[in-house]
Amino acid sequence: MSSTPEPKEVKACMVCKATGDDRVLLCGEHREKKVWVCVRCLPMLIHGEH
Repeated sequence: MSSTPEPKEVKACMVCKATGDDRVLLCGEHREKKVWVCVRCLPMLIHGEH
């Protein structure tokens, strides 16, 4: 019984595409899908663009 390895999860900010090597990433859920956002983009998601 051979099982195929699951694809590695891509951890990148959904807004700017920064990775965990670039900035701290926080995990959340949007429309029942796991998403990542960096700490730089988080305020924009909370307060909206100005």
